[in-house]
Amino acid sequence: MKIMKFGGTSVASAPRIRHVADLITATDEPKIVVLSAMAGTTNTLVEISRQLVERHRHEALILLTKLKRKYEQETQALFPNPQSYDKAWTLVNETFFFLEQLCYQESFTLYDEKKILARGELLSTAMMLRHLEDRGIKTAGLPALEYMRTDKNAEPDLEYIEMHLRQILSRCPSDVNLFITEGYICRNAFGDIDNLQRGGSDYTASLVGAALRADEIQIWTDIDGMHNNDPRVVEATEPVRRLHFEEAAELAYFGAKILHPTCIQPAKARSIPVRLLNTLVPEAPGTLISTDTDKDLIKAVAAKDDLTMIRVRSSHQLSAWSFASKVFAVFEHLRIPIDMIASTEQSISLTIETSRLVPELEEELEQLGTLEIERGMTIVCIVGDLESENIGFEAQILEALREVPIWMISYGGSDYNVSVLVEACNKRTALKALSDHLFIRRSSQA
Repeated sequence: MKIMKFGGTSVASAPRIRHVADLITATDEPKIVVLSAMAGTTNTLVEISRQLVERHRHEALILLTKLKRKYEQETQALFPNPQSYDKAWTLVNETFFFLEQLCYQESFTLYDEKKILARGELLSTAMMLRHLEDRGIKTAGLPALEYMRTDKNAEPDLEYIEMHLRQILSRCPSDVNLFITEGYICRNAFGDIDNLQRGGSDYTASLVGAALRADEIQIWTDIDGMHNNDPRVVEATEPVRRLHFEEAAELAYFGAKILHPTCIQPAKARSIPVRLLNTLVPEAPGTLISTDTDKDLIKAVAAKDDLTMIRVRSSHQLSAWSFASKVFAVFEHLRIPIDMIASTEQSISLTIETSRLVPELEEELEQLGTLEIERGMTIVCIVGDLESENIGFEAQILEALREVPIWMISYGGSDYNVSVLVEACNKRTALKALSDHLFIRRSSQA
């Protein structure tokens, strides 16, 4: 069994949907296809929800009308036969009728917002199933809302997912090898419609693969695998053909947009290879993520933006052994994740996303010591085989960054990652310097 996930750009139009249908029907092997919402849909649904929260019903309806027109055009293009179009549009139009009814409600709650956000994936799967039926291909839908669930801590309930997914599959006709399901959406522990957060379709694919012990999980996007640097900043980047699970997880967390940060964990837990492929160039090898990887190499660089550095210097009233615990207790209390840490006996420096910098955090930390805050920071993450026995890699990294002011360095928390904190204005310089020193020079010497 293979799991194939296709992102929003892969199903962004009628021609793209046809192309995906070609890819998923090219072989007869059993596969589950996970679909994202059509590109731009979720953003529009988020904006519609925001307008309804602010009681701007008219603006929400304008946005909904535009979105409906887009889907009507794509449905017409995907189903040129009038009879097929009527059947498909009836399904699609039911969704828009539902959304219109929500717009006219007197009150609008968080639960209503989650219902709205779920519609994008439901539309994608409905259109794909109808298109495959038109082609005469036997398929079955696996409704994500019937098996994908999170627990009371908002974490995926893998035992529940596995049991209910296998039950649904057991009810499908025995001659069906192709299954279509929605990414991103789920139910929470109370049975309400919820989601796995933005980019969660990758997570769905990984969870489904882990639940079924799949042979491989494929993530199809519009990029030929994970690149060794940010192609929006650095020219002549190259795909990395093999990565360890840990390397891929570090890159995803620290800015590689091709992969959702949480996607790797379920696959890693059950040693299921993850392959990143390009929908537009399906013959390209992409990137294979597994326990088998190239050793003794620095593989790639990524950057995470919009960070704030906080430095807390201990007051003399606190004992050295209690200072760190008190600082971290503040972050635990406010449920604010920390990206990077450096510490001494009397001082702790750390970074958080700037959006998490709330007044309560500053107030509580000021009770523990002197506070310094620096906004506009970026973490540059260098990933590869960085075990302590591999002498020289850290020196190469610092040599590459010799002209870039470095605010923090993190090394040793992982065997696969060295992270440095720089000002956002120096991000481009840092990424280009690392690319030149670690990759271009290495290629020229090969």
